[in-house]
Amino acid sequence: QVQLVESGGGLVQAGGSLRLSCAASGRTFSSYAMGWFRQAPGKEREFVAAISWSGRSTVYAYSVKGRFTTSRDNAKNTVYLQMNSLKPEDTAVYYCAARPIIGVPTTSSEYNYWGQGTQVTVSS
Repeated sequence: QVQLVESGGGLVQAGGSLRLSCAASGRTFSSYAMGWFRQAPGKEREFVAAISWSGRSTVYAYSVKGRFTTSRDNAKNTVYLQMNSLKPEDTAVYYCAARPIIGVPTTSSEYNYWGQGTQVTVSS
């Protein structure tokens, strides 16, 4: 069982930056692939980024590639999403997710555990 808690969301102007954190409970965090997803009002949840258990492999959605970076600190049981050059269309609730797997899942159905989400609002 893994519990995930996101933090770091907020209101930022277009072009600004935010760093989201996702703190995980449990002693086996280092064996979990971690993903970031987002859901805007009236839209389906969409994949943003994912990172392998070791941190050596990452995958990004085309819409955020080059602007967002995900990383992890297994000693702190935390995964991060650094978001730069934010755009109004990045406005959404952002969720982190976990799955005990070797690899980098990119679909929500592949993940077992989810956080409660954190709101990111980008003003124009």
